[in-house]
Amino acid sequence: MQTIWVTEQFDGAGILYSCIACCDAAQAQDCYESFEEKLKPEQRQQGWVTRQRQVSSWDEVPVAALKLSH
Repeated sequence: MQTIWVTEQFDGAGILYSCIACCDAAQAQDCYESFEEKLKPEQRQQGWVTRQRQVSSWDEVPVAALKLSH
């Protein structure tokens, strides 16, 4: 089974703002940390969040995602 890491950033309304998917756990962690560091205090107050999840198929990755190592 292939593990694909999906790092997503959502705005305060729960709308997907950006998404990166990759097969490398270290690269995925770097993406997560970068997304978190770039969130401004105002965005956090408005409810913006960064989430990371694992999926087993590229079919489970959002269409608009930047797909690394696909």
